[in-house]
Amino acid sequence: MRPDRGALKQFVAFPAFVARHLLNQGCRGSQVEARHNENTTESRFSIMDLSTILGIIAAFGLMIMAITSGSGITLFIDFAALTVVAGGTMGATLVHYPFREVMRAFAVLKKTFFHTDESPTETIEALIRYSNKARKEGILSLQAVVSEIRDPFFVKGVQMAVDGQEPEAMKEMLDREIEYIMERHGEGADIFVAMGTYAPAMGMIGTLIGLVQMLQTMEDPSTIGPAMAMALLTTFYGAVMANVLFIPMSGKLRNRSQSEILKKTLISEGMKSILAGENPRIMEQKLHAFVAPKFRESFFNKKKG
Repeated sequence: MRPDRGALKQFVAFPAFVARHLLNQGCRGSQVEARHNENTTESRFSIMDLSTILGIIAAFGLMIMAITSGSGITLFIDFAALTVVAGGTMGATLVHYPFREVMRAFAVLKKTFFHTDESPTETIEALIRYSNKARKEGILSLQAVVSEIRDPFFVKGVQMAVDGQEPEAMKEMLDREIEYIMERHGEGADIFVAMGTYAPAMGMIGTLIGLVQMLQTMEDPSTIGPAMAMALLTTFYGAVMANVLFIPMSGKLRNRSQSEILKKTLISEGMKSILAGENPRIMEQKLHAFVAPKFRESFFNKKKG
């Protein structure tokens, strides 16, 4: 069978359209949110994660090329099979997890496509600036910088310091909140891992349904081949959903979570040092132990330069 050129153009054009749309949205978001000021705690560039977009387009594009090289794309389109896999996967996920947790997981899915352009270095430099200010003007002077901070967790740490919390008590409360955040993020990633497990299983169930229906029409041997091919489509859909979408997105969410947890850990450790009156240079060395060597540029050396 010759490839369906019209269908091929539509399938290739759609991912490209989605990519352009998301990229434009990301660029507009960057223009709106980018407010780089040396007195703020983060630059907040919301940018497109091109690796996610390119990965999805490459995976689907190569599959479409392979399909159209030997047959028509329409042979691989069956909405009944897609309904069995997608609906069954969602149903099994709702049986496993509460509805609210599933919806929350989908709400954070945008983190796989967009992320904030910030580095641990910016957080460390902000903490050092606040440490210098607190040592020169007193801890209460940090009340004036609260309006400059956009991270609610950072605001909470500074406010607790201004309110006179003991260093250990403040760090304990911040660390407890970090643990809760890790649990929530872990639940979201686990949901997509579960969906990646259920999707292939639902594909097999759909295949079994198709085989049963095929065996009921064995009188005409000419129908066995097309019926078998149609039955295997659900297995194909399940494998694609699991290995191109759900499982990779789970990994991306875990990576995003690790970056966020690192930032909050730096804030927790840094605010404890500020409240304890620790020397900013010592605090910087302590915080550098949490980050990779490429992020260990000294604030004081940069200032001299």
